[in-house]
Amino acid sequence: MPRNAEISSQLWSVVRVSSGNFLEMYNFMVFGYYATAIGAAFFPSGNEFASLMLALMTFGAGFLMRPLGAIVLGAYADKYGRRDGLEWALTLMAIGTVLISCVPGYASIGLVAPLLVLTGRLLQGFSVGMSLGGVSVYLSEIATPGRRGFYVSWQSASQQAAVVFAALLGVLLNASLPPAAMSRWGWRVPLLVGCAIIPFLFRLRRSFEETVEFLAKPRHPTVSDVFRSLVAHARIVAIGTMMVTMTTVTFYMITAYTPTFGTAVLKLSHFDSLMVTLYVGISNLVWLPVMGALSDRVGRRPLLVTCTLAMLVSAYPAMRWLVDTPSFSRLLAVQLWFSFIFASYNGAMVVFLTEMMPVDFRTAGFSLAYSLAAGVFGGFTPALSTYLIYITGNRAIPGAWLSVAAGCGLIAAMAARTQSDEDVSHAADRTAA
Repeated sequence: MPRNAEISSQLWSVVRVSSGNFLEMYNFMVFGYYATAIGAAFFPSGNEFASLMLALMTFGAGFLMRPLGAIVLGAYADKYGRRDGLEWALTLMAIGTVLISCVPGYASIGLVAPLLVLTGRLLQGFSVGMSLGGVSVYLSEIATPGRRGFYVSWQSASQQAAVVFAALLGVLLNASLPPAAMSRWGWRVPLLVGCAIIPFLFRLRRSFEETVEFLAKPRHPTVSDVFRSLVAHARIVAIGTMMVTMTTVTFYMITAYTPTFGTAVLKLSHFDSLMVTLYVGISNLVWLPVMGALSDRVGRRPLLVTCTLAMLVSAYPAMRWLVDTPSFSRLLAVQLWFSFIFASYNGAMVVFLTEMMPVDFRTAGFSLAYSLAAGVFGGFTPALSTYLIYITGNRAIPGAWLSVAAGCGLIAAMAARTQSDEDVSHAADRTAA
C-alpha cells in the first residue's frame, strides 16, 4: 500500500474508533451540565440543595457501574476482540441515553421517573466502564512505531470534542431560549441530539477492523483467565487506579462541575459558565495530542511527575484567588490553567497505562483501573465538592480535593513500572552511557 494511502487509512481508523467514544462521553457529560434542571424535573424537593445533590448523586451513580462494565465487557473484549466489545458498549450507551431522554418528569409519573433515569444512568456507566479502555487499547495496537502517545491521546481528545460540542449547544440554547423554557424542556434538547446521532456512529464503529496485534495472538484468554489475571496483578491495577485519579478528578472538576460551580457557587450566569466550559474543552482538545506527541519524545514519566507537582502546589491557591472575587475572567483563567495541567498529564498517562498492562488482560486491566478511579473519586467530584462547600462554607475547598488527587497521581507515577519499548530503550541508553 502506498505511504499516503496507508497514513490515510490509519487516520480514518482513529476517527472511526473515536467516534463512538465521542457519543458515549457526550451523553455522559450532558447529564452533569444540566444537573440543576434535571434535579428539578426528576427529584423535586422544597430544598434546592437537596434536589441538586440527588441529581449529582445520580450522575455519580453511573460511575459505580463502571468497574463492573470494565470487568465484564473488558474480559469479553480480551477474549472475542476489541471491535466486538466496543460495539456492545455503544449499544448499551444508546439504550441508556434514549431512556433518560424520553422519561417524563416526576410531575407526570411520580417515583417511576427518577428510577428510570437512574436505570439509564447505570446503563451508561456500565458502557463507559469498558469503552474508554477499549478505545485506548485499540489505538495503542494500531499505532505506528514511536507514535503511540500521539495515537492514544485521541481517545481523550474525542472526549474533549464531546465537551466542546455539548457546551456549544448549551451556549446556543441559553442564548435563544428564556430561562423558564430551559428549565422546563430546553435541557432535554442536548439529550435528544445525542439520540439522533446514534445510528450514524453505529455505522462508523461497525466499519472498523480488528487490530492485527489481537488477531496475531495464537491464543486468546478465556473470561475466567482474565478474571484470574486481574486478581494476580492487583498491584498493577491499584497503581493504575491511583494514576487515573488525577485525571478523573481534574476532568470532571473542569468540565461537568463548571456549569454548576459557576452558577450555584460563584453566582455567575449559566451562559458565562457554559462559555468557560466551552473554552476548557477547546483547550483540552488542543493540548492533548500535543502532549501525547511530546511524551513520545521525552518519555511519559517526566510529564506525569511535573504535572502532578504543578497541580499539588497550585490548585488551592488558584481556587482561593477565584472565589475571593468571582468573575468570568477569573473562572476562565483558573480553568484554563487546570486544563493545561490535565491535558499535559493525560496525554502521557493514558498511553502509559496501556503500556503497564500485560496484553492478555490489557483491555480489562486498563478499563478496571480507569473505572475504579472514576467511580470512587472522579465521578463523585461534583457531588463531593458541593457537599464540602456546604459543610465547610469554604468555596475554595474543591482546590484541596484536586491537590489530594494530584498526590495520588504523583505517588503512582513514581511507583509504576512499564514494559513499553520507549522505557526499555531509555534504560538501554543509560546503561550504555
